[in-house]
Amino acid sequence: MKTQPPRDDVHLDGRIALVTGATSGIGQETAVGLAKRGAHVVLVGRDPGRAEAARKDVTERSGNADVEVLLGDFACLDAVRELACQASERFPELHLLVNNAGVVMTERQLTVDGYETTLAVNHVAPFLLTHLLREPLLAGAPSRIVNVASDAHHFVSGFDFDDPMSERRFGFPYTLTGMRVYGMSKLANILFTNELARRTEGTGVTTNAVHPGGVSTRLGMNNGVMGQVVAAAMRPFFLTPEEGAYTSLHVATDPDLANTTGRYFANSQQKTPSTGARDRTAAERLWVETCRWAGIDPETTAWNAS
Repeated sequence: MKTQPPRDDVHLDGRIALVTGATSGIGQETAVGLAKRGAHVVLVGRDPGRAEAARKDVTERSGNADVEVLLGDFACLDAVRELACQASERFPELHLLVNNAGVVMTERQLTVDGYETTLAVNHVAPFLLTHLLREPLLAGAPSRIVNVASDAHHFVSGFDFDDPMSERRFGFPYTLTGMRVYGMSKLANILFTNELARRTEGTGVTTNAVHPGGVSTRLGMNNGVMGQVVAAAMRPFFLTPEEGAYTSLHVATDPDLANTTGRYFANSQQKTPSTGARDRTAAERLWVETCRWAGIDPETTAWNAS
């Protein structure tokens, strides 16, 4: 199903937007869309060469020279902390954060912090980054946080607190089990969105999750020849990265959504996520668990005075 393009009559002049995973695919197209609308866009990537190439591309296609790069590897929490430190120093006010970076793995791998890579990159890292950018987002209010989730969250019935790092989950067939692990990380994105929306109530900061659709991107290309073959075979059935960015841009920019928070969007329309994604007890528990994984004191994660 094709998604309608976002409104092009929105002006973001003077607004600062930070987009993770912005050196290819949906993230890069999201950056182009924001830059076209006048935002000062900060691209986050881990490879300096690809990041600079993306900056030039976004600048050229948008006609907006206010595009810059910050480096950060989401598979390393210390790198996320450094990214957040640089962003906070550079931008005391932040108006838009798009948590777009993500991976899907067919085999279990651990990050330098000892966490399963899919959950670490897709959930723990953006959770930490968002927490560390709390003050700039509050200072920039009204501001928005957009978490790129996925309908893949339907692959699991609920978050597995007994095996969060998928020590028992990976196995044959590798692609199927890898997608279940990916689905659990995307479920975590929605639970995080819901809990953060409750914690930011009344602050002027809104938080929503989006499903971009099935998109032909580099996601999964890190899984060797088989991952590349599967991606190539499926490409004719996927949306383009530009189309995949439509829902992110809609939720990030549409004036009609200024006060909308804690919602899930697909095809630029509000959609009801799975029952497991609406489990408030699970969302609260995941918040505390993620604080532990990220090395955060849960008592420091309050967003409003109440």
